[in-house]
Amino acid sequence: PPTPTADPFTEQLKNRQPKVESAATPITEQDLYLLPETDLEVILRELESLKPQLAVIDSIQTVYFSSLTSAPGSVAQVRECTSALMQVAKRENITLLIVGHVTKDGGIAGPRVLEHLVDTVLYFEGDRFASHRLLRSMKNRFGATHEIGVFEMVAHGLKEVSNPSELFLGNRDDFSPGTSTVVALEGTRPIVVEIQALVSPASYGSARRATTGVDSSRLLQILAVLEKRVGIPLSKLDAYVASVGGLKVEEPAADLGIAIAIVASFRDRVVDPRTILIGEIGLGGQVRPVSQLELRLREAAKLGFKRAIIPKGQSPADLGLQIIPVSKVIDAIIASIPAQPPTMNDEF
Repeated sequence: PPTPTADPFTEQLKNRQPKVESAATPITEQDLYLLPETDLEVILRELESLKPQLAVIDSIQTVYFSSLTSAPGSVAQVRECTSALMQVAKRENITLLIVGHVTKDGGIAGPRVLEHLVDTVLYFEGDRFASHRLLRSMKNRFGATHEIGVFEMVAHGLKEVSNPSELFLGNRDDFSPGTSTVVALEGTRPIVVEIQALVSPASYGSARRATTGVDSSRLLQILAVLEKRVGIPLSKLDAYVASVGGLKVEEPAADLGIAIAIVASFRDRVVDPRTILIGEIGLGGQVRPVSQLELRLREAAKLGFKRAIIPKGQSPADLGLQIIPVSKVIDAIIASIPAQPPTMNDEF
């Protein structure tokens, strides 16, 4: 399929081609068409002539309508160019990918006119220090939003990760104090994620709180609940919480796992690596129900977990897991954190 592009270094595309991998049919040079053009009228004529299965416009901020006096990338140009491209794509049944610039905050640059016009908005996210990348759906007129695809950067390019849970799980044979496991839900995809916490005496006057991949405001709330409702003195301790792999874990269902990891670090105890923790924590110390519990438990059972500590009152199907329902955080602490340091002789 043709690929109109405004990239001035078109000769580099031949070097980039080996990084494009297709699971079904390999992509060859005969399948690709390159058009180094920014005049949209020329691009539209080529699309109508070739009628490709897939076309990529890179980027919408560089193409322009000559009939408009405004500069490329302006609101008027982006609106009119996108509308014209969509009309041709729908009329000729072309799958059209439009690349747009983003701001330093990660949002689409400029007014949200581009997001309003298109059918689907996909963000390609990833930490520069991590090998994985997330393709996240923020808008989808034809399906669920907040779905994700997980890819890993390897020598020949991006490769799909068929089982993302294994990517975000650490070494299960060497479970250290302050580690727990939760099941995060990204759209309809459950992902098992390892949570690590470290609490230590504050080096300076005020205690520090730092997070990686975890919502900092939820951490502050969980620390306050543990101190007020459970009686664990954390106000003068530094607290660091991270998700393995840097995956953003923002939903409340991960509260219980974060709390248990913090308490386990405070007591220097190891949580059984075969235990999964699911539940939202209320300000009164209650463990509240979560959505899609059975879907989360099914993912945990598939990966070999043996126990699940879940909110009381939810009745999942029998999936081969030992279910431990709890109504308060203190009950979850008693059920998950041993009074004495355990021996790690059992294989996971």
